[in-house]
Amino acid sequence: MSGTTRDDPARAGRKLSRSFGWLALLGVILAIAGVFGLLYTAFATLTSMLLFGWLLLIGGTVGLLHALESRGTSFFWLGVVVAALNIAAGFVIIRHPGASAAAFTMFAALLFLTGGVFRLVGSVVVRGPQFGWTLLQGAFGILLGLLVLFDWPRSSLYVLGTFFSLALLFDGLGLIAIGMGGRRIVGMVSEQMAPPKEPGDTPQDGPRENRDRPEDGPDRSES
Repeated sequence: MSGTTRDDPARAGRKLSRSFGWLALLGVILAIAGVFGLLYTAFATLTSMLLFGWLLLIGGTVGLLHALESRGTSFFWLGVVVAALNIAAGFVIIRHPGASAAAFTMFAALLFLTGGVFRLVGSVVVRGPQFGWTLLQGAFGILLGLLVLFDWPRSSLYVLGTFFSLALLFDGLGLIAIGMGGRRIVGMVSEQMAPPKEPGDTPQDGPRENRDRPEDGPDRSES
């Protein structure tokens, strides 16, 4: 019974370490996919558009089924409209991934441009403690937005794919760090929680007859 109890922490530690190992393996796969996407940005752009379209289509279908199950409530028609819009958008993106990428690239460029303008103007007006950093962010946003707009629609072939690949790469590196760090911590905790050796396994101080023998010395009773 005691042996089973002692084996439980070790078994749990091995299971947890295996889970962190799978997490690190997933991080490696995502990092490799991110590097591949950075090398082939056009393919990554189309792949990201198709994935986004399928997510909208599946999400809209699930939302429509959920809305049909809750008919009779006040949110029924709102759920149906939102689900129908998601299904329609997903269908359009899947059918026309190139045109969808161009539209999303234009939206991203305008978002970078307006965000950079607001940061730049806000940093000049407020002049807070982060004035220099906010000013730099605003200028970078404006520059990035202008670069994408000036090269549009050709920029739609690599902008979204680059962002998608960078997200995969950094997520993969994060998962690798978490997996390796978790395995290291589990190993350290398992070593500290290891059960002590049995008493029979420890070496004795000497032969039993030597330990039981009385100490040598003069017999005080004779004196």
